[in-house]
Amino acid sequence: MARRSINVISMSFLDAITCGFGAVILFFMIIVANIDLRHDETLREVSAETDRMRIRVTAGRKNLVQLREAVADEIQDLASIQAMRDQIIEEIRRTEDEAENLDDSDESRREAIEALRAELDELQSEIERQSAASISAEEAGNRIRSVTGEGNRQYLTGLRMGGERILILVDASTSMLDKTLVNILRRRNQPIEQQMRAPKWRQAVNTVDWLTAQIVPGTQVQIIAFNDQVYSMFEGSEGRWVTVTDGSNLEAAVQNLRISAPNGPTSLHAAFNAARQMDPIPDNIYLLVDGLPTMGEVAPTRAGVSSRQRVGHFDRAVRQLPFDVPINVILFPMEGDPIAAPRYWQLALRTGGALLAPSEDWP
Repeated sequence: MARRSINVISMSFLDAITCGFGAVILFFMIIVANIDLRHDETLREVSAETDRMRIRVTAGRKNLVQLREAVADEIQDLASIQAMRDQIIEEIRRTEDEAENLDDSDESRREAIEALRAELDELQSEIERQSAASISAEEAGNRIRSVTGEGNRQYLTGLRMGGERILILVDASTSMLDKTLVNILRRRNQPIEQQMRAPKWRQAVNTVDWLTAQIVPGTQVQIIAFNDQVYSMFEGSEGRWVTVTDGSNLEAAVQNLRISAPNGPTSLHAAFNAARQMDPIPDNIYLLVDGLPTMGEVAPTRAGVSSRQRVGHFDRAVRQLPFDVPINVILFPMEGDPIAAPRYWQLALRTGGALLAPSEDWP
């Protein structure tokens, strides 16, 4: 029997080696694929983080621009306040110099006052003749009060004292002491009695006196003075209408206003909110004011207010007004508030009312 030779490298051994090598290659390919997947996922995360950081940088740049604009506005407001301060100091110095010369000119002033009084007497006689010819006997008989002024009122054709419910809003803030900032600062430190005699405040009170003289019997009326709060001039009638049958209650209300002294900031929001809460709502509103408000719905946290802030206070306050009610504005302009007149004119025009800026000798 012949003996077979042994072959170490057989087909079974090659198959095993090939399978092992293929397994190594397959395992290597699986590892490489997983590495690529993790690399793509990491790349997506890094890209997303980069986009987020880019958005934050863009937003930060926009905020930086806004902050720069706000700082520029604050610097401009500070410069305006400093310029105003310098102007006030200069006005105070001039006032002190003028006060020193008052004693020397007292006699000439008295002579000038006497001459003016004589001229006013002549004008009053002429006004009475013209007033007697301008109204009918029936209209004169319907009036429950009368008032005699010193000025020429013939140009007041735009104001109509009509309606069943008349609301008179009177600005009683510190700015009603005078029409210039220097004199306002000077008068607010005076005694209360002198503040009540301030020419601008007396003109406002006399205007209310004249308005109430045009009211016919049976009309429902409310007179409200406002600063940062509201006060009814009819004692014990806050938020309610007062039906006038004679001139006694109107006379008392005007007298209460006359013995009041202007003080505090100006809040149109408080005044218009009071008008909106009247039940039923007024059908005619008369607003006596000297400029844009200096505060809004809440008390300011710092002193001073810019023109842009005052316009914002005004626009928000107007939203409190009741609908379809004419707003008749009697404006006593104040120095340094040029935006007030066009804003109040637009308000009167939009609501169907009228705007009047009376002369200093009216009513």
